[in-house]
Amino acid sequence: MHHLAIMNPKWHLIEKILRGEKTIESRWYKNKISPWDKIQKGDIVYFKDAGKLVTAKATVSHVIQTEIIQLSDATNLINQYQKDLCFTQDSLFNTSWLEGKRYVILIFLTKPETVEPFTINKTGYGSACAWISIQNINAIKH
Repeated sequence: MHHLAIMNPKWHLIEKILRGEKTIESRWYKNKISPWDKIQKGDIVYFKDAGKLVTAKATVSHVIQTEIIQLSDATNLINQYQKDLCFTQDSLFNTSWLEGKRYVILIFLTKPETVEPFTINKTGYGSACAWISIQNINAIKH
């Protein structure tokens, strides 16, 4: 299966993935939404910054998905995987962004590489969609 992760360009995360600094992509949710129960070892994740072209991909080596019962569940995960998540000091000390989050998916990445840049068509996925799981990326390549 293929996945498309749409990233915040202000954080320069795709560059960190390509340099091998960021080896875990995390998604923190209020509800069990994609890629919950859709992503597994061997899948390919394509990356694009919001408003830009798809420029990179990586292979999934491991997935952890878990429920956040209390804030300490989330902060324990953040502390354990801080370096590989590439969290900023801000997100470590100011945990207000975790408020209301009940689920987390940690996606361990391997073999990051650049791809020939391409556009995608998100029609039917919602304009604010930040993750798309699809059988083959060619189905949304534009």
